Amino acid sequence: MSSFDNQCSDTGDSHGNARSSEKQLDPLEELSREMILETGENPHREGLLKTPARFAKAFREMTKGYRLDLDTIVNDAIFEEDYSEMVLVKNVEFSSLCEHHLLPFFGRAHIAYIPNGKIIGLSKIPRIIRMYASRLQVQERLSQEIADAIESVIQPLGIACFLEGTHMCMLMRGVQSQGSMVTTAYRGLFCRPGAERDEFLKSVHG
Repeated sequence: MSSFDNQCSDTGDSHGNARSSEKQLDPLEELSREMILETGENPHREGLLKTPARFAKAFREMTKGYRLDLDTIVNDAIFEEDYSEMVLVKNVEFSSLCEHHLLPFFGRAHIAYIPNGKIIGLSKIPRIIRMYASRLQVQERLSQEIADAIESVIQPLGIACFLEGTHMCMLMRGVQSQGSMVTTAYRGLFCRPGAERDEFLKSVHG
């Protein structure tokens, strides 16, 4: 038991109400409190008193993707349309948690598809990106999951997904160096080098 726990063990009444109250913390709050203790800090210090509750709320928000599903996100926003040129959604901001260190990574996503008689509501692509980003992730898998999800709902002639991310596990620990990571996922017409992929990459970098 830490010195902080010893200091606080006498703050309850004779029935141990203080300790009983602490046991009612939800699991994420309890974990947060233990992490604070592990650093050598005092979880009963004024600035840290509400930190476990804040952490639990924030962590659940950052991992809400586990409680969402693709059908709910899309919500039948698929429309028949005779359009066969590239549709590109650029600069969609995303943030996620690296599953290796539970530290954030964030950046921008660029998604293109070539319709095959169907288009998807414009707002649904950012929602799909954020659903998969709001899970414990690696950027490589995130790129694949976004492409696969869009492919499954509109069966386009091709999909291109380009993610550029900055990773706090690289900036805050280890080499402590800033840099960006680029991952791509191609489906259909974008799989082979050619006019479609060239147009996509030119649009992304342009």
